[in-house]
Amino acid sequence: MAIRLVLIGPPGVGKGTQSKLLSELTGARPLSSGLIFRAEIEADTELGQLAKDYIDHGHLVPNGVTIQMMFKRLRQEETRQKGFILDGFPRTVRQAEALDEELDKEQVTLDGVISLQAPLDVIVHRLTGRLGCTKCGEIYHSVNHPPHREGLCDKCDGFLVVRGDDTPEAIRERLVVFEEATAPVLDYYAATGRLMAIDAGRESDEVGAELKQRLNLTCA
Repeated sequence: MAIRLVLIGPPGVGKGTQSKLLSELTGARPLSSGLIFRAEIEADTELGQLAKDYIDHGHLVPNGVTIQMMFKRLRQEETRQKGFILDGFPRTVRQAEALDEELDKEQVTLDGVISLQAPLDVIVHRLTGRLGCTKCGEIYHSVNHPPHREGLCDKCDGFLVVRGDDTPEAIRERLVVFEEATAPVLDYYAATGRLMAIDAGRESDEVGAELKQRLNLTCA
């Protein structure tokens, strides 16, 4: 049976890591708004150029553009059959409402909305050491999860770079944007009893173990 989940949390809280774990466990398709936009940026599409300007300045990509891109993936046959794990979407109440409307049309519901939470100092530490592969999007950390070869991805040999929005100044701006625009989404889902809060300040395997237990997951 397909599972449909939403992961919500500030930048650096570990959404990508837990999305990957849950995908391996359930077979559901991980859908990261960040990776989707970066793919468009790499392809130098009109959408990618627009998204890059917002992302590089630590701002959210406008609702209309984000919704259009995410729904394109949600409507694909593989996603319909296997389910999905949304990472970074929805980030606004309007996006959350649009997602509910889309799922209503498909006559399916969310199985859970997971709020990943961590202290500010933990988030800043994670982001300032983060390295991203320019080819496949794999994430490393200069201290906690370094690549085997400096500057190169272990998976695809792509070059590793510090994202433009992972500077201390941009990090602070992104956290402000999250508090102002994304935090209200938690209230939206809490009002319907779908919200599950998880302490993501711990090691990723501890967080994953709690998610597995609380979602009652065993295998794909």
